[in-house]
Amino acid sequence: KQWYQRRVAITAGEKNLTPVQFSEILVDDLEIPGAFVPVIANIIQTQVDGYDADTKALVENSDHRVIIKLNVHVGNTSLVDQFEWDISCPQNSPEEFARNLCQELGLGGEFISAISYSIRGQLGWHIKTMTFTEAPLKAIETPLRTGNLDKWAPNIENLTDQEMEKKIRDQDRNARRMRRLANMN
Repeated sequence: KQWYQRRVAITAGEKNLTPVQFSEILVDDLEIPGAFVPVIANIIQTQVDGYDADTKALVENSDHRVIIKLNVHVGNTSLVDQFEWDISCPQNSPEEFARNLCQELGLGGEFISAISYSIRGQLGWHIKTMTFTEAPLKAIETPLRTGNLDKWAPNIENLTDQEMEKKIRDQDRNARRMRRLANMN
């Protein structure tokens, strides 16, 4: 048995590249049997449809702020940041935010896609969580931060190869631990 996992960001309602076309290209690139095309296309379409249905649950003009945490690595550069994001505001764009953040911090273009991908993934998780729980999101009581301000500012580190490997290994270990905890509950 072989296992393949790939993460991609697909725009809902994309007209130029359908899930079937994307699947055909992927199958061709990976040199796997064409029988996988409809399976992959179905997986993509199911997730896109699920995201659309979940986002309709948001009520415009309501405050649905969530905390987004970035921990992005490109080459030997590591970016750690956190900020609030209003998931009910349709004008908020992860791609535009990523472009602006990278421009302000002087980060290369590879960070733009990594940051926007991370934001979209967390937004999807928050929206799914919100649609499956009865409790509303916790309201933000004070918009100004007074304590522990360092965690609300971007932190950029240039690490050696060994430091980067250790950091990624620690994060992978922590992610596995969190998945185990989630599966136990």
